[in-house]
Amino acid sequence: MKIAISCDGEKVSAHFGRCEKYILFEEEGGELKGKDETPNPGHEPFFLPKFLNERGVQKIICSGIGPRAVGLFNELGIEVIPGIEGEIDEVIEKYLKGELKPGESTCNHGH
Repeated sequence: MKIAISCDGEKVSAHFGRCEKYILFEEEGGELKGKDETPNPGHEPFFLPKFLNERGVQKIICSGIGPRAVGLFNELGIEVIPGIEGEIDEVIEKYLKGELKPGESTCNHGH
């Protein structure tokens, strides 16, 4: 399974669509099999769901994301785990251990 985490530096970005980059993790059987980084290609309506879907992403871990974006990802079969904060390596480790708990999206810019 491919998991995308929205990042600013080495931390989960506060805003999914306006992050600096996405770290794409390849997970299989509870272990990491690969890690790749892709710059954010831009924040345009409807673009990011298609962009990440084409890269095989099946799950997104983020802090803030608007409800419209969540709906678009869900329509493509991509699960969204919002409300996550912290260092990327710690977040993916918690995910692999089954300890990552979704929270409320920190997105509050009126969507």
